[in-house]
Amino acid sequence: MVIITSFGYLHDPTPGAHLVLDLRHHFRDPHVSPELKNMTAHDAPVRAAVLATPGITGLVDAAARAVGAFAAGPTRGDVVVAVGCAGGRHRAPTVARALADRLTADGYTVAVQHRDLHRPVVER
Repeated sequence: MVIITSFGYLHDPTPGAHLVLDLRHHFRDPHVSPELKNMTAHDAPVRAAVLATPGITGLVDAAARAVGAFAAGPTRGDVVVAVGCAGGRHRAPTVARALADRLTADGYTVAVQHRDLHRPVVER
């Protein structure tokens, strides 16, 4: 099984994981767009903005390959992935869901949890 947790670095410590994707510095935060700021990854405009960001598709593909490498290792067991952004409401849950969809299509059993998606907007 693959367990994917999305989270926000501005809330609690990074969850323990075999693979951590830090989206903070290389991918534009929808939080800066007034029309998206108060939305979450549950909203189609947020998902569309994140998935249209250059590099995101390649990152999802690379993460799926990395999960495959962990799963193919000599010690079997769950593979745990943590996907983080600043607040955990936009980028991280969108990428976590995209990775889960990709891995499910590849035949993996996947569980997704969004640690901070429910939290209020972090004012910066």
